[in-house]
Amino acid sequence: MRIILSIRNFLFAVVVVVASATSFAQIGISVSFGPPALPVYEQPLCPGEGYMWTPGYWAYDYDEGDYYWVPGTWVEAPEVGVLWTPGYWAWRGDGFFFSEGYWGPHVGFYGGISYGYGYFGEGYEGGRWDHDRFFYNRSVNNVNITNIHNVYNTTVINNTTTLNRVSYNGGNGGINARPRQEDEMAARDRHIPPVSVQAQHVQAARTNPQLRASVNRGRPPVAATPRPGAFNDRAVSPAREAGAPYNPPVSRGASQPRANTPPRPENNVPPPNAVHAKDIQPHARPAPPNTGNPKLDQRYQQQQQKLYAQQEQEHQRLQQKQEQDHQRLTQQKANEVRTQQIEQKHQQQTQQLEQKHTQKQQQLQNKQQPASRNQPRPPK
Repeated sequence: MRIILSIRNFLFAVVVVVASATSFAQIGISVSFGPPALPVYEQPLCPGEGYMWTPGYWAYDYDEGDYYWVPGTWVEAPEVGVLWTPGYWAWRGDGFFFSEGYWGPHVGFYGGISYGYGYFGEGYEGGRWDHDRFFYNRSVNNVNITNIHNVYNTTVINNTTTLNRVSYNGGNGGINARPRQEDEMAARDRHIPPVSVQAQHVQAARTNPQLRASVNRGRPPVAATPRPGAFNDRAVSPAREAGAPYNPPVSRGASQPRANTPPRPENNVPPPNAVHAKDIQPHARPAPPNTGNPKLDQRYQQQQQKLYAQQEQEHQRLQQKQEQDHQRLTQQKANEVRTQQIEQKHQQQTQQLEQKHTQKQQQLQNKQQPASRNQPRPPK
């Protein structure tokens, strides 16, 4: 089967690559199981004027096959007048996809997830811009009024202690929320991708074993920081408790192959994060069979070559179709929402094709092996 060429690193580094762009396309990545619940934690004290709260969330590391916690943190707004729209996980029919957060003049759709501290599922209640100054709502933010005077008080329902701490949209047990009209309008705004300190913050979390869900069981020791990357600061906030009992996914290694069934080669498993047909290498040509029966071997080899040629044609057709979609998006100057929809569609197409090819090859292999075993042994 085809093998991913550093697609994992591309998906993680996309934030850094487009850091100077004024708009960007969100690229979905797929995981077969949902993230843990959001942990319960306290917001650190705001370090100064101009800092905006970006809530913590679960990210996914394909190299480890595990979710890891990206602590909530205060980040300086990249420019006057912009607000932070958090990223979120959502079920898209055959997996969980993550939509990256962004800066913009309005807060858009973030899956209906109640991240707390102003992000209660819709919009933002934590503060507002007044000309060139940001005013903080003290009812939901931890602000020292001795140092920060631009504050106000508006009581809102603070969901940081709610029993519903689900961290994903849709699917089994997920948040049932859809974009509102104002969310659709916000999606058409000019967007700024996460700034460099946010990308560094994510990288620091990714390399910290204690932040992996399998280690902290949904209760990370560093749940929030006063500034990006300040994991060793005395002001960090550990999680008071997990948002829900942690249920790890069933280990792939727990299932054993049946008797007389050879294990499937690792490169025959379709990678879960393939985005486009062009991102994967051509199929490896099948090795000539060797059953000891020349006529049977010739027939098997013909079947293998026929399947190989058919799969290559299907791959090329899909690649051409996806490239045509990209050309149309460019010609139509499609907005971010439409671009994201096409990217997710492409990922689903690619994964479905790979799964189909894997099944066909496995079926052919299973068909050949019993016939090989049933061949009469040569006389002694």
